[in-house]
Amino acid sequence: MSTPALNILLVEDQASMRQALAIQLRKQGHRVIEAEDGQQALSLFWSEHPDLILMDVVLPKEDGYWTAQQIRLLEGSDWTPIIFLSSRDTELDLQKGIEAGGDDYLFKPTSPVVLSAKLHALTRLQRMRMQLIETSEALREANERLSHLSMLDELTQLGNRRSFDEKLHLSVKNCARDQQPLSLFLCDVDLFKAYNDRHGHIQGDACLKEIGQVFRSVCQRPQDHAARYGGEEFALILPNTPRSGAMTFARALQNMLARLSLSHPDSPFGCVTLSGGITTIVPDATTNAQQLVMRADQALYNAKAKGRNCYFSFEMQMDTYEQLQSVHGR
Repeated sequence: MSTPALNILLVEDQASMRQALAIQLRKQGHRVIEAEDGQQALSLFWSEHPDLILMDVVLPKEDGYWTAQQIRLLEGSDWTPIIFLSSRDTELDLQKGIEAGGDDYLFKPTSPVVLSAKLHALTRLQRMRMQLIETSEALREANERLSHLSMLDELTQLGNRRSFDEKLHLSVKNCARDQQPLSLFLCDVDLFKAYNDRHGHIQGDACLKEIGQVFRSVCQRPQDHAARYGGEEFALILPNTPRSGAMTFARALQNMLARLSLSHPDSPFGCVTLSGGITTIVPDATTNAQQLVMRADQALYNAKAKGRNCYFSFEMQMDTYEQLQSVHGR
């Protein structure tokens, strides 16, 4: 198997030796970029991005070992094969070359057969490395997609219960650190079992999708998080949101859902509505996510006890809901 054509940076200060090697390499089909010293080699390495470097150890001013070290610093996590060329043939020279960042060491004068074999071996390693990088990147992207899907409710395309738990825990931590208010909604579709019994589960799923779109629409800020808490229950996590701001979200939810006007003959309101419990606190070191869920759940229970289609604030311990005029026909 022949070696594919390479872009080779040849670093050799002796013009006759450099010319002979360049001719040899070009006969094998490679493109050769020539440098006389380490500084020129670094400049050409940066501009030409060679596939491989053939470099004499003995160079004017800075030697090949220093140049190799600088190349490794320049390329970071990338890797360009470096083969040292030298008339020095001691084991110590070989060790020093490898430690400086070289990948192989050839003794001058260089045999064309040996050089061709070395080039082939190193390019094969380079191909294998690139394949490994591509495979690793593909795995990383696949893992990111899986991670995203594992946090997503398939039906509504909102966050699922797992994403809710993680986001709430993080929001409590961040708001406690910044001493900012955090509001949590727990919402329930009113009389949803009756809706399913009348319309069937397929239409019930379609209804939940529509409600999911409403929740996505009210989450305009990057830090807001809407989730399907379970069944016909939904949740909103609103960092940096005081009680007044939470009620603004509640009104927006009611307004948008009312505009959908999803028929629900078994509801006293004639259309699909939501009841919601809200809690708003400035978390501290003693606050945990479970406490907030319990408070919002208690507020949700009170909202349903008040007749549904309303929102109840746990902190106020009073009904803070606003009925839509369009729902009541006012």
